[in-house]
Amino acid sequence: MKILVCISRTPDTTTKIAFTENNTKFDTSGVQWIINPYDEWYALVRAIELKEADPSVVIHLITVGGQDTEAIIRKALALGGDEAIRVNAESHDSFFIASQIAAVARNGGYDLIFTGKETIDYNGAAVGGMVAELLDWPYINQATRFELKGNTAQITREMEGGAEEYEAPLPLVVSCQKGMAEQRIPNMKGIMSARTKPLKVIEPAAADVLTAVSRFDLPPPKAGVKLVAPDQVDELVRLLHEEAKVI
Repeated sequence: MKILVCISRTPDTTTKIAFTENNTKFDTSGVQWIINPYDEWYALVRAIELKEADPSVVIHLITVGGQDTEAIIRKALALGGDEAIRVNAESHDSFFIASQIAAVARNGGYDLIFTGKETIDYNGAAVGGMVAELLDWPYINQATRFELKGNTAQITREMEGGAEEYEAPLPLVVSCQKGMAEQRIPNMKGIMSARTKPLKVIEPAAADVLTAVSRFDLPPPKAGVKLVAPDQVDELVRLLHEEAKVI
């Protein structure tokens, strides 16, 4: 079985966010980049667990980005990927990225595609569904459990107030979230072997870019806490009506 795991690069959660060029571009200076946690902790690690259970499983990684993303894809190889593919294109458009992944998957003989449920920078959660649609494959999103019985996947996903159980045939696209697997740290053997594992760079397939960022805005600064004396009920009611905001 061949698994394609989608890897994206995101800023570390401790990064101080700033923008340039009249708030139209993200300021990357001084940013610490990491593998998107949903891709690493859940999608990739679950694929590695499947390989550990069946050594015939092959794990390929794919990312869409410039040469500066290769450190991230090498870390994913150190965790346990067999080969990596970098589509040499810079874009934050979900459809363009999904089109590149689908183009690789269409000719790669893959049985399963894992993505994280979303990226922690743009939180779009759109790529997995788009890839499935472009390939005409079944799609299960926000999965918390994935098991295989032959060519049938058994999948659990959360819903409000409970969980849903699915069965779906391969090939299949699954987006993964907390519960799918447990975070791992690369060991020295993995780090050393990642240096020699194949990392193929390909040019992007023709695809439309359907969205563009017009402007970034930081959230407003937090206001201070207002204390109201227990006997000032009228003032509390006024503040709730006039100033309190539901977020």
